[in-house]
Amino acid sequence: MHPSRRAWLTALSCLGLLLCAASSSHAQEGSLRVGSKRFTESYILAEVLAQTASPHTASPPVVRQGLGNTAIVYEALRSGGIDLYTEYTGTIGLEILKNPQPMTREAMNAALAPLGLGAAIPLGFNDGYALAMRAADADRLGVRSLSDLARHPELRLGLSNEFIGRADGWQGLAARYGFGQKPTGLDHGLAYDAIAAKQIDVIDIYTTDAKIDHLGLRVLEDDRRYFPRYDAVLLYRLDVPTRFPQAWAALQKLEGRIDERAMIAMNARAELQGVAFDVIARDFLAQGKHSGPAGAESAARGFAAKLFGPDLGRLARQHLLLVAVSVWLAILIAVPLGILVFPHLRLRAVVLGLTGLLQTVPSLAMLAVLISLIGAIGTLPALIALTLYSLLPIMRNTVTGLAEVPVGLRQAGTALGMTGRQSLRLVLLPLSLPTLLAGVRTATAIAIGTATIAAFIGAGGFGERIVTGLALNDRELLVAGAVPAAVLALLSEGVFELIEYWLRRGQRRASS
Repeated sequence: MHPSRRAWLTALSCLGLLLCAASSSHAQEGSLRVGSKRFTESYILAEVLAQTASPHTASPPVVRQGLGNTAIVYEALRSGGIDLYTEYTGTIGLEILKNPQPMTREAMNAALAPLGLGAAIPLGFNDGYALAMRAADADRLGVRSLSDLARHPELRLGLSNEFIGRADGWQGLAARYGFGQKPTGLDHGLAYDAIAAKQIDVIDIYTTDAKIDHLGLRVLEDDRRYFPRYDAVLLYRLDVPTRFPQAWAALQKLEGRIDERAMIAMNARAELQGVAFDVIARDFLAQGKHSGPAGAESAARGFAAKLFGPDLGRLARQHLLLVAVSVWLAILIAVPLGILVFPHLRLRAVVLGLTGLLQTVPSLAMLAVLISLIGAIGTLPALIALTLYSLLPIMRNTVTGLAEVPVGLRQAGTALGMTGRQSLRLVLLPLSLPTLLAGVRTATAIAIGTATIAAFIGAGGFGERIVTGLALNDRELLVAGAVPAAVLALLSEGVFELIEYWLRRGQRRASS
């Protein structure tokens, strides 16, 4: 078959596989889809919303947990990947609507309506940003407010990356108070460990965080009133009340039901006792109590229970699917493309340069762009991202393998009267196969590691445990996600070793 025709067939095959993935990702469109950000409170509230709506929907709501920061979750909502999630009024006004002035909910809805979105159902608590430091140090230095903090440039700040980059975050705060410190970017959950270990002195916190009192932190007064209120509300697509009228009526009954003390207690059950998010939500909705046997039972779970938990099989299937399909798609694209560009030095350099450029795009940025372009979250954008990241090693090794075939062997094929296609099939590809296989091996290892990002957009895999472990600052859960991924990488290396052994054995037989 001529390479160009093969390339067309390859493209059609890829399109078919991607369409299958797309249909799978949209198969649950009839269900209410609830999203969450990647921190404890958002996980819990997503379960509260889903369990509240569940008795009033034809099929169980789909919960897309830990989708990432505001930008990714909002893009998932705007593109239709999810139907609603819990957001905060300060974030809506400053970060989403880019309005530096305080906004009423009516003004927010007027600005959101052209986007097909609305804000409704205030849950009853304010979860604002604040800065906190160890109470003992605050007493020693006489620091009570952010103005006091500005007079101590020697103090080390460790702030979440999102807070550093937000419109209502560090830059505006530093300008308001005249801070001269240069903060270090940290994950929100890890910052608590860092300040407890005295590696940093000041962190940004959510005012409903459970570890503030647990670690003896002093919340500094915002004496110049920089931070707005962050009242928890539902940010939703405007068609939700029409599509799910009974579920929406049930959700409206949550208005004002969760106060700050209740939210802190629920966060504490997750972060300090290790209780599962769905259990916390179920207990709150059933009886409004925040302690009991469920918490004790979950707290007793050790590493083995987390590693071999009931989700292991599901996560393994999701991870394997993402890796296998993305690498196969990359092979279908990269090998024919490598063969096509091999004879053309300039074209080859351009194509390899472009595929190399893809490797420099940060994975979360790639996912955010893909969500925006295709209007979906979950498996489809994850597969596309993993396929793009797998192209370079396969294409480069295809070109390298073809270039390593001795000129004499190529000429021998021509002398025997072989056509170009026959020479490619019988001489060039068989001799370049070991190098090509090494590229596939590298691509597979990359895909296994990179597939953990799929959890940020609801595609599952072992990254689901890693993302949740980061949110809860649960090292055991982090390792319970990392270990299966490492085992999968080792198994893939073993499989490729066997394949290479069979290839060497076949070559020895052919030469004897």
